[in-house]
Amino acid sequence: MRLIPLAMCAALAVTPALSAPCGGSFGGFIAAIKAEAVQKGFAPAEADRFFAVVAQDNRVLKADRSQGVFRKTFTDFSGNLISQGRINNGAANAKKYKAVFDRAAKDYGVSRGILLSFWAFETDYGKVQGDFNTVNALATLGHDCRRPALFQPQLHAAMQLWKRGMLDPAKTTGAWAGEIGMVQMLPADILERGVDGDGDGKVSLKTSPPDAILSGARMLRDLGWRKGEPWLQEVVVPADLDWSKTGLDKGMPASDWARLGVKARSGKLAGNLRGSILLPQGRKGPAFIAYPNYNVLFEWNKSFVYVTTAAYFATRLEGAPAFNPGKPDAPLSEGDMKALQTKLQARGHDVGKIDGILGALSRVAVQKEQVRLGLPADAWPTRALLGRL
Repeated sequence: MRLIPLAMCAALAVTPALSAPCGGSFGGFIAAIKAEAVQKGFAPAEADRFFAVVAQDNRVLKADRSQGVFRKTFTDFSGNLISQGRINNGAANAKKYKAVFDRAAKDYGVSRGILLSFWAFETDYGKVQGDFNTVNALATLGHDCRRPALFQPQLHAAMQLWKRGMLDPAKTTGAWAGEIGMVQMLPADILERGVDGDGDGKVSLKTSPPDAILSGARMLRDLGWRKGEPWLQEVVVPADLDWSKTGLDKGMPASDWARLGVKARSGKLAGNLRGSILLPQGRKGPAFIAYPNYNVLFEWNKSFVYVTTAAYFATRLEGAPAFNPGKPDAPLSEGDMKALQTKLQARGHDVGKIDGILGALSRVAVQKEQVRLGLPADAWPTRALLGRL
């Protein structure tokens, strides 16, 4: 199952000259994109050839607006993605490509667990890479007015890949959001961070695991991954912990958490490395300490539940035990979550879009209201909180 990011990674840093209008006539949009391409140095005949068969794809728009899977709880979401088969395949790939993972660690400082985790979740180790025409997907999303600043520059990057013989506008396929290959990278990221891992003189993220692994490692390094540091660790928290100190927007050295009674479930806490206590389903559910490298993963995918699952799965692939699910309070329904977000917004909190998804902004708002109302401030919304509001 291919799970698509809510927002793309480093490509967000691309700042386009958005002369191509979003919305309106698709043909007019393509004409404007072609004119931009000519301004960037492409010959008019090249632009005509590249966009000769481009078409709007309504399946892309449907997929972009249908990401309800991210409303699942961490335990449900991780249970759906993590299987013994994926763990076994991860171990087999770690062994098969040991030299490649060793190089990723040496050259880019990225642990094999993280790379295997994203490889597994993005494409099931390369088996399911998506069947959407890449250029059609990028053109459809560039024409759509939700995120044109992200996707329009990707069309020009795709043209560069085409000129280098790395993309066929009629045949290259991938995810609905325009990502290509085993670890699903956008064209601009492939141009900037693609690595020829197998030494054949080409960067082929669709067919070459070494290229995909090392390109993913380089991208994470460029996004801020810190060599030799952990990213997530399961912990046991005391029942009398000050829950208002938990959450990704707060943190302290791991040694200070230890003095408050927080203990690693296996291994040891990371000394003076700063960490945040992460309670995906509140104080009664699983508990983790998230280190700085965990936050880097949000540059790959903006979904809290996806990132936490990927980070946790990476620890499993490196030998950590299955997490303790605890007995968390039941989650709110989608309707109740939207009602809660509406109430939080009415009280002046920024919760982003009213979408029924417990994202980072909603968690912060929930915790602030829990503090105000004298409830355990673990950022997990309950029907009791909804009732109090």
